[in-house]
Amino acid sequence: MRTATVSRKTRETDINLTLNLDGTGKNSIETGIGFFDHMLMALAVHSGMDFSLSAVGDLFVDSHHTVEDTGIVIGKAFAEAVGQKIGIARYGSAYIPMDEALGFCAVDISGRPFLVFNAEFSDDRIGDFDTCLAEEFFRAFAFNAGITMHINLLYGKNDHHKCEAIFKAAAHALKQAATLRNGDVLSTKGVL
Repeated sequence: MRTATVSRKTRETDINLTLNLDGTGKNSIETGIGFFDHMLMALAVHSGMDFSLSAVGDLFVDSHHTVEDTGIVIGKAFAEAVGQKIGIARYGSAYIPMDEALGFCAVDISGRPFLVFNAEFSDDRIGDFDTCLAEEFFRAFAFNAGITMHINLLYGKNDHHKCEAIFKAAAHALKQAATLRNGDVLSTKGVL
């Protein structure tokens, strides 16, 4: 079973996650940031992963530490659940429309972390979520998961739709890349 449990406790956050890559549709997500919970639920549901996530952070400061550290924890759990990467598709990509917005994500579960993030938002916040933290979440996730991730928001007007389009695109790309196929590690080197 491709699962992982990761905890991270600092002076700023206390985060506990159990992740199942081959989920059954059971998700529990609580970060104290409503819109971020909504995005994480979209990530879980559309990727087919199950998240049992509890995050308590210093929200009296702002939501940066909670969002970034949640990305770290989800990234570490993803890497642990994928394991040695034997038999996975490795690559995935998806275009996802959300009303007038169109998001794209391509990933390579390569062990070589990198993030390209091209998305701009009109407003500073969506609910209690600082829009600049979308990039911080994906950077923390990609670098701790050991994946190369390219996210592009092609267009859109409504920031809620734009953000949701990129989270769902990331979810579908990750689902495709983590899918099991026949064979060894997909690499000319024989290892990743």
